Order: sequence, then structure tokens, then C-alpha cells
Amino acid sequence: MTIRVVLADDQPLVRSGLRMIMADQPGLEVVGEAATGVEAVGLVRDLAPDVVVMDIRMPGMDGIEATRLITGGPAATRVLVLTTFDEDDHVYGALRAGASGFVVKDMALDDILAAIRVVAAGDALIAPAVTRRLIADFVARPTGAGERSGPPLPPDGITEREREVLTLVGRGRSNTEIAEDLVISVATAKSHVSRLFTKLGARDRVQLVITAYEMGLVAPSR
Repeated sequence: MTIRVVLADDQPLVRSGLRMIMADQPGLEVVGEAATGVEAVGLVRDLAPDVVVMDIRMPGMDGIEATRLITGGPAATRVLVLTTFDEDDHVYGALRAGASGFVVKDMALDDILAAIRVVAAGDALIAPAVTRRLIADFVARPTGAGERSGPPLPPDGITEREREVLTLVGRGRSNTEIAEDLVISVATAKSHVSRLFTKLGARDRVQLVITAYEMGLVAPSR
């Protein structure tokens, strides 16, 4: 099945480069381009693509608001945020808005293309570099300023296998990668992650990353 993609970025060269790369990839088709958030929302409404590759910083409506409108609408379109991470402090906002993944423009092109496929398959992905920044941002916040809504999980609240899965989530691994690392099926990996959401009272994968830090399963890079 062909994955239909909309590219949303205010830089024409970025859109052109991604379009040219995807043109040579089996199973990927760019069906539209947008230079603003408003255009991206309109294209999703008209074309119902599978994935929008979304920049955050765009004139007028930014990528966060566009993501919120897209994921809150009737289309089953998923959003992969692609941006220059060092210049953006909006990771939490983008993921809270419903983005299924967050990757940076200096990643290898093969990794970006793989991320599009991961998101289209219904999985979620946070680039390891983004995961490290999320943890570092959380550590730098004053006590009580974090985004978590539920109480910390007691140390004995999850199984050993769930701890392994949580550790890998904390390292930015997707469900597919977790399945490969632990030699289990993707369905089983998704089941473990779903149980972690329930046990932690977590809204999203970001909160799982933060919990992995709190439990000492991962640590910010120095």
C-alpha cells in the first residue's frame, strides 16, 4: 500500500529535497505541499493523506496549531514533526497537540524515511536526540513544573519486562524497534506500552520518557 504524504514547510528547498528523495522510494507518494499551517490543514481536509511531515516554525499558523487541528479532525492523518531541533523549544507542545513523532532535519535521510513509515503504520517515534532534550528540559524545570498529571509509579508497580520496555521507550525506541530488541512481536510490544500508559496514568510517550528518567532507567546525556 502506498503511503500518501503531505510536506508542510515554509522553505521551498526543504520541500523540494524531500519530494525528490521520496520520488525514488517505493510505497511513498507526495500528494501535496504546504508553506503554512493553514495550507497544511486545508490539504489534509481535501486530500486525507496518511502522513503530514510538519515543520513547526511557519508564518501565520504554526505547526503546533496545525497539528492540533489535523489530529482533532475527522481524517485519520498522522503527523510527523520534522524541524531544526536546536532552534525549537516546542517539543512538548507538538506532542501534546497529537503528533505521532518528532525527528530532526539533520538526521540521516534513511532514518527520516523510516520514521514516515513507522508513523504511517500507527506507531510512534521520538528521535533519540529529542528524547535526550526532553529529559534535559524536564530535569531543568523547578519541582512541580513538569507536565505529568499522575503520581509517580511505585518501584514495584511494573513487571521486569515492562521495565525493559520503558527503558527502551526512554531511549527513543519505537514499538517496532522495541520488538526487535526484545525479540517479541510488534503487537506484544504495543501491548506492553499500552499497559505502561495505564499503570502510569500517562497521556503520551513523552510522559513515559520522563518516568523512565525518574526511575533511573535512563539518564540525560552529559
